[in-house]
Amino acid sequence: MQDYPMMIFYCRLAFSLLLIISSNIFAAEGGVVGVNYGRLGNNLPSPTAVVNLLKSRNIDRVRLFSPDADALNALRGSGIKVVLGVPNDDLQKLGDSSFAKTWINNNIVPYRNNVQFRYLAVGNEVIPGGLAGNVPPAMQNLNAALKAAGIGDIPVTTAIHSAVLGTSYPPSAGQFSNAADSVMRSIVGFLVANKSPLLVNIYPYFAYTGNPRDIQLDYALFTANRVVITDGNNQYRNLFDAMVDSTYAALEKVGGGNVEIVISESGWPSAQNGNIATIPNARTYINNLVSHVSGTSGTPRRPGKSIETYIFALFNENQKGGLATEQHFGLYYPDMTPVYPVNFP
Repeated sequence: MQDYPMMIFYCRLAFSLLLIISSNIFAAEGGVVGVNYGRLGNNLPSPTAVVNLLKSRNIDRVRLFSPDADALNALRGSGIKVVLGVPNDDLQKLGDSSFAKTWINNNIVPYRNNVQFRYLAVGNEVIPGGLAGNVPPAMQNLNAALKAAGIGDIPVTTAIHSAVLGTSYPPSAGQFSNAADSVMRSIVGFLVANKSPLLVNIYPYFAYTGNPRDIQLDYALFTANRVVITDGNNQYRNLFDAMVDSTYAALEKVGGGNVEIVISESGWPSAQNGNIATIPNARTYINNLVSHVSGTSGTPRRPGKSIETYIFALFNENQKGGLATEQHFGLYYPDMTPVYPVNFP
């Protein structure tokens, strides 16, 4: 009986530790689904209204493609984490370290105290291509400029798309193309050294429309009720996982086995491509995507965890160029009514 007070002490200590661990796990996980907030429209709501919309849906992550002052000012004090894009047009100039310092002082420093920057994404989908060689020095210079400004906690990375892969099937055979390999090795070396993730734009929609003979729609929409691909010990029921894992395989082949992937874009258009780009298909894809990445299944190659993902896009943007579908990727119309309901966690 004389040990009873000590038993109470240890029980209370264990309970307190459990609470601390649980609260830390909750804080670390939080929501993993964000949205891409594009501004290519002449009828879009004000940034303040947009921030209120995000908060009303418990969306706590957003990606901006450039340092838009109106959007950044609206995000002050919101608690919403921001992936800030460095425009492709700035990449060449960022080879100059003094320009990189000016860029950080103009676009990060004024907002640092009350805007939560999640990542700095240096360029979007420029690899391979004429600007690809500018990405590594721009990343290096911006990272150095952040540290010089006393801001060393914003991971610097870049956003790539599937064109970087020369081989993607089966997923374990994934490797970077000859045109992208050299630049990607340099980028991966930077990411490993700085413990930063790689941002990857993953679009089963484009994979499907590019090869409807070999890819089935249910595989792209997460609705296949069967194993579609068996790759060694891994089985794939959806194209999203296969595309992510082929990129992981490519990273592993160039020394990036510890680099995490963040899905910086994924979406499905709701109009302007017959019976493929429809509201029902977009609703199915997005809701299944949200459910999948918010869970802890991960991918066959990286199981057991949720996948930080940014939906493309928040609004239908009537000034986007390219195919007609580009103006119909939004979750919301410009008047902020939903194109279809989304079950955010």
